[in-house]
Amino acid sequence: MADKFSQSVEFGLKLSKRISYGKEGSLSAPKLAVMEKKLSSLETYIPTAPMVYAVISDPSIVDNPDIPSYQPYVHGRCDPPAFIPLHMHGIAMEVDCYLDTAFVTVTGTWRLHCVMAGKSCDCRIAIPMGEQGSVLGVEVSSRRSYYTQLITMADAEDIDGPKDGFLLKGKIYTLKIPQVDGGTSLSIKISWSQKLSYQDGQFCLCVPFSFPAHVIPVGKKMFRKEKILLNVNSGSGTEVLCKTTSHPLKELRRQAGKLGFLYEAEVQTWSTDDFSFLYTVSSSDIFGGLLLQSPSLDDFDQREMFCLYLFPGINHGRKVFRKEVVFVVDISGSMRDGPLENTKDAVLAAIYNLNPEDSFNIIAFNGTTSLFSPSMHLATKEAIENAAQWISVNFIAEGSTNILLPLKLAIEMLAKVGDSVPLIFLVTDGAVEDERQICALMKGHLMSSGLNCPRICTFGIGSYCNHYFLQMLAQVGRGYYDAAFDVDSINTRMQRLLNSASSIILASITIDALEHLDSLELYPVHIPDLLSGSPLIMSGRYHGNIPDSVKASGTLADLSNFVIDVKVQKAKDISIDRVFARRQIDILTAHAWLSDSKQLKDKVAKMSMRTGVPSEYTHIILVQTNQSSNSVVTVENIAHLDGKKFIALQSSGIGFGNLLATAENLPPGSKVPKLDESTGLIMKTASNCCGTLLDFCCCMCFIQFCSRLNDRCAVTFTQLCGALGCFELINCCFELCVSCDQFC
Repeated sequence: MADKFSQSVEFGLKLSKRISYGKEGSLSAPKLAVMEKKLSSLETYIPTAPMVYAVISDPSIVDNPDIPSYQPYVHGRCDPPAFIPLHMHGIAMEVDCYLDTAFVTVTGTWRLHCVMAGKSCDCRIAIPMGEQGSVLGVEVSSRRSYYTQLITMADAEDIDGPKDGFLLKGKIYTLKIPQVDGGTSLSIKISWSQKLSYQDGQFCLCVPFSFPAHVIPVGKKMFRKEKILLNVNSGSGTEVLCKTTSHPLKELRRQAGKLGFLYEAEVQTWSTDDFSFLYTVSSSDIFGGLLLQSPSLDDFDQREMFCLYLFPGINHGRKVFRKEVVFVVDISGSMRDGPLENTKDAVLAAIYNLNPEDSFNIIAFNGTTSLFSPSMHLATKEAIENAAQWISVNFIAEGSTNILLPLKLAIEMLAKVGDSVPLIFLVTDGAVEDERQICALMKGHLMSSGLNCPRICTFGIGSYCNHYFLQMLAQVGRGYYDAAFDVDSINTRMQRLLNSASSIILASITIDALEHLDSLELYPVHIPDLLSGSPLIMSGRYHGNIPDSVKASGTLADLSNFVIDVKVQKAKDISIDRVFARRQIDILTAHAWLSDSKQLKDKVAKMSMRTGVPSEYTHIILVQTNQSSNSVVTVENIAHLDGKKFIALQSSGIGFGNLLATAENLPPGSKVPKLDESTGLIMKTASNCCGTLLDFCCCMCFIQFCSRLNDRCAVTFTQLCGALGCFELINCCFELCVSCDQFC
C-alpha cells in the first residue's frame, strides 16, 4: 500500500507540471520542477506531516483555476489515481502532554490549486501520527463541511458498499473528502493521540511536522504564519526540566510538574523538521505517585478512577536482574525476505547485549520446532558466536505456523531457575486456530506471581497475526507487547522491546492500598515489572477508600525488599479516562476476544464512543454537515443515517488476525485495499500522450513556451503534439525540453 501511495504521489507531481502560474510564478515554478527531479530515487513520498492531496482520475482537469492555460489534450484516465499535494497556506499545532500520552491538534489551510475552475475532484487527507497513534477527529470546512464520528457495530451493519479510509505503514491514517471544486480552500482540523517514548530518564515527544517543498504556494514571495503551542503536565508535581527541542520555543509558564511553550514565526518555507521535545521528570531514584479522580456525570461507569505511576529514576548504577531468556521465533514461509532478515538482526543484537552471567536459548518454529540447544547456555563469547552461526543456518523461512509447541518447550526450559528472571520473547507474523487454548494453557503454567515465574513478551509483525492474542499473552505473562506493521520498522522496534524488557530493576510489585478495596479493575490485570528504560504507568476503577499514605513494594536485583511511599493526590488538569482510553480499550478488547463476551464488547464500544478513540467494535464515518443548494455530490458510497449524509470509512483497528493468509504463507501486507475505487472505462494514463510526456520532460516548460506564441499558433502546436502523442512520437517534446532554456 505504501509503495502504491508513493507512486500515485510521484505521478501527481509529474502531472502538476502542466500547471502554469502566469508571470508571477514564472520564476518559482521551474525551480520546484528542478528540485523534484533531483530527489533521490529512494524517495517514497510517504507523508511526514499532515498533508492533503488532489485525487486525479481525469488528468485533463489539471490546470490553474485562476489562470487557464493552453493544455495538450489528454486521453484516458489515471488508474490508480494520481495524488497531487495541495499548496498549504497556514499551519498551527497544539500539543498537550499528560504523563506518557500526547494529544495533538493540527489546524491548517490548503487550496485546491491544481484543478481548473468549474471542475472538481476528491481530496485525500493523510495524517501521519507518532508512537501508537489514534485518530480522534477530523473536521473540514469549505463550501461543504464534514466531521468524523464513531458509530456502533449495529449501525455499521446497515452500511453497504465500499468504504474509504485506510492505514499506511500502521501509523498514517488517510481519508477522502468528496468532490471539492477547483480553487477551493479547505480549512482542516485534525486531532490524534500518541505515546511519548522514554529513554535514559527522558520523555521524548516527536510529532510528524516535516513538510515537503512542493506544498509551498508558488508565486510572489510572502511570509506565512507557523505556530506551535506546547503544554506539559507530568502529573507528578515534581520539577520538569526541558532538555532539547527542534524548534525555538519561548517559555510561557513554569509550575511544579508543568511547562508551557510557544513557537510562532512568519516563514517563507514551512517546517522541514519533525517537532521534537525532550524533558525529564527529575529524580535520582525510583519514585511513584497515585492520582485519584471521580468520574464525570455523563460517564457510564461511576466507579472512582485512579492512575498509578512508578518512575525508574536516572540512577545509572541501579543493578538489573540476571536473566534467563528464550527467544521463540517464527520462521514460517510468510517470514521470508525482509521480515526474517530484520528479525535475525534484532535477535542477534539482543543476544550480544546479554551480560556474561545471563543465560539464553533459541527456538525457531514453523510447523515443527528447531532448538539451538536442549538446555540454557551462559552468554559467553563462544556461545554467542555459535548462536549466530546457528541462526544463519536454521533461520530459513518455510512451512506452516504452530505456536503452542515452542511455547511449551520454552516454559519447560525455564522451569528451574535460581535468582534470575525467566523471560520468553515470542516473535510471529501469523495467526493460529488454537490461540485461546494457548492463553488458557499459559495461564495454568503461570499461576505463580513470584520472581521465578516466566515473563512472556510478544512481538507481532504485519496485520495477519492476531495482535490481541499477543497482547493477551503478554498480559497473562506480566510482560510487554509491541508490533511492527511495516518491514522497515521491525528491527528498530523489536530491539527496543528486547532491550527494554530485559532491563528489570524491580520485580513482583505490590501496592498495599489496592489489595484492600471493595472492588478493583486494573489495566492491565497484573502489575508488570519496573524496567530501567521505561516508567510503569497503570490505571483502573475501584469502589472503596484509598488512604492518604500508600506503599509500593517489590524485589530488587540483589533480592532485597524495596519499599517506597507513594504520593496520593487528586488529579488536577488531567482527564484520567481520556489519557488512558487507548490502552484501556486495547486491554479490554483483548479480554473480549478471549472470552467472546458481548458484555465486554459493548463496554469497549461505549468507552470508544465516549472518548472518541476508535476500537474494533466501533466504526468511523465522515458526516456532511451542510451543502450549498447548487452543488451536488455524486459519490456512490454517500449514505444516510438519521437524516445525515455520510461516507463510511474503514475500521482503523488492527483486527483479529487472518488465518487464511497465515495458512497460505502470505507475506505481511500482501493483500491491501485499493487506494481509490474507480468506475467506468479506465486506461493507464502512462500509455497516453501526457503520461508519456511527463515521464521524460517538463510540461511546465512546454506550457511557458506556448504562452509566448499567438493564439492560433499555440492551438495548432498543441493539437500537433496531441496527434504525435497518439502515435507515441512524443520524443519531439523531449527534444523541445532539452533546449527549453532558449524559450523559458
